[in-house]
Amino acid sequence: MSTVYIIGAGPGDPGLITLRGLRCLAAADVVLYDHLVPLKLLTHARPGAEKIDVGVAAPQAVEQEAICYLIVEKAREGKTVARLKWGDPFVFDSGGSEALFLHEQGVPFEVVPGIPAAIAVPSYAGVPITYPGGGDTLTFVRGHEAQGKTRASIDWDCLARLDGTIVCYAGPEQLGHMLGSLLSHGRPADESAAIVYDGTLPSQQTIMGSLEEVAKTIAQSADRRPGILVVGRVGALREHLRWFDVKPLFGKRVLVTRPRDQAAELVERLEAQGAEPIVAPMIHIVPPSDYGPLDDACARAGTFDWIVFTSANAVDAFIDRLLAGPQDLRA
Repeated sequence: MSTVYIIGAGPGDPGLITLRGLRCLAAADVVLYDHLVPLKLLTHARPGAEKIDVGVAAPQAVEQEAICYLIVEKAREGKTVARLKWGDPFVFDSGGSEALFLHEQGVPFEVVPGIPAAIAVPSYAGVPITYPGGGDTLTFVRGHEAQGKTRASIDWDCLARLDGTIVCYAGPEQLGHMLGSLLSHGRPADESAAIVYDGTLPSQQTIMGSLEEVAKTIAQSADRRPGILVVGRVGALREHLRWFDVKPLFGKRVLVTRPRDQAAELVERLEAQGAEPIVAPMIHIVPPSDYGPLDDACARAGTFDWIVFTSANAVDAFIDRLLAGPQDLRA
């Protein structure tokens, strides 16, 4: 029986997965991934690995119990399984219940922690969740909907009185209720608040203001995305600590038409400037059916005043043909 690796993929930016997570992913025969996991990470799976979308947005959504049995089935077939999960598997996620199920079934497993969204997303928005003078507590609150549940079981009176930062995983059906509950239970209306959508991604959007202002904005919004809500004095630092959404190409989608195996360097540079590269190769490099004209040009290369190449591909093809021929390149 093989091992199951329950891997935290981080909050969205594929570069935030750990090295340990990448190694386990690359070693897996089967990868089961959730819908919030960046698909770019799947390129690190080994060739031939089976990839199974088990997220709620999959073409056919898979129930949690069925996911657990599927993991066990694959492991008992002798396949190494990577269970790829958004954020950290043990922070407001089903990773704990999946690990317990594996234990009960006698299937060996390891947990590879990931960076929780509650930590990474505020950082990408320029909001440190702790700061000297920002209060003595840090509270994480789950606000995503569970089956058959429309309200989170939270002591709002206690939460409103805490002197510190509150970070909420805010589901769209509960965000307005959460903001209203904080206000109605005495949280200062002028306290800084931020809601961050698509955190750590080039499409990241931050709504910033006082708690009262953000509550009014959300009440009038038709946005149905989940987000990360940060409430606390630390929010005032965003004005000085923004670094991600002020990059020169932030929010821009750039089409890269180079062949896929030549696009990596440009893609990396675009991402470093905040862009979202979309790789869509428009050409395919193939050898000529007749090398005669190229061989003739190579033989007469020394007679030309200028040789103009229209692309790096042309340079590579010309040099390869020169090296394959009888000519002395020093001549």
